[in-house]
Amino acid sequence: MRIEFGRILCAADLSESSSMVVGYGSAIAKAFGAKLFGAYVVEIPVPAAPAASQALSTEQIMEIADAGRQELSTLLEGMAPETEPVVRHGPAAETLADLTVELKIDLAVTATRGFSGLRRLVLGSVTERLIRIIPCPLLIVNAKEAGAGPLPADAWHPNRILVGCDFSPDSNRALQTAFSLAQEFEADLHLVHVIEPFAYRDMLLPETASSNLKERIEPEMERRLREIIPEGADAWCDIQSSCLSGRPHEELLRYAREKKVDLMVLGVRGHSLMETLMLGSTTDRVIRQAKCPVLSVCPPASEKAGQ
Repeated sequence: MRIEFGRILCAADLSESSSMVVGYGSAIAKAFGAKLFGAYVVEIPVPAAPAASQALSTEQIMEIADAGRQELSTLLEGMAPETEPVVRHGPAAETLADLTVELKIDLAVTATRGFSGLRRLVLGSVTERLIRIIPCPLLIVNAKEAGAGPLPADAWHPNRILVGCDFSPDSNRALQTAFSLAQEFEADLHLVHVIEPFAYRDMLLPETASSNLKERIEPEMERRLREIIPEGADAWCDIQSSCLSGRPHEELLRYAREKKVDLMVLGVRGHSLMETLMLGSTTDRVIRQAKCPVLSVCPPASEKAGQ
């Protein structure tokens, strides 16, 4: 099934990385003939205590919004056949997620600066929050790794796409998106499953050595990887499937570096251990460290509402 990106939203905070975000959005918009929206959110600080600084006045919000709209218009100029700047105020992640619903967005693009450790805990991450609540696929580019300079509107064309496969419904959604993009860009597709010892603990006997885990499970995992490849897909796409062993984020990142992958596609949740930990231990870590863009594919909004 071909995935259509007819309406694309770029989350621009008007920092140096915004030109890169809009550049990626523009390249995809031109490939799909899509309308490109630029979104800027005026974040309103909420005082944590009476002594905290006061919130912005209505007049200040309007001034910032007007300036933001002008900058967005400049950023979007000539970037796609049809563009539109959008400015809102409120909590950044929640406001952007609401915008994707309001504007019927098919794909959102944002940047992360790759913070980790204490700095991440203190500063938080709009992107990591957005992944959990946005109802459409989200393309994340790493401003820290990729550089914050502008990207020519037609410069991005993924030739090698990696998709993480754990055979869960969320992974299957990511796989469908990856197949569609591989066909759209005539790219090679790499299907990767990571065998993580703890995740397969229920399949092992107590005396089974973890060093033997890969050779015991790998044949079955390779069979399942072959089974999820659509019939006839190899006629238009060069497909490689691999089983790795270790910590998922480390193995995916290593594989991406070695194979010079241009795009990683991941479901936002996973199977077994990853079902509860993937956002915190795999997707988040991949996003912070990946040198190529990462596309997170979310569950449908109806599923999120029922969680």
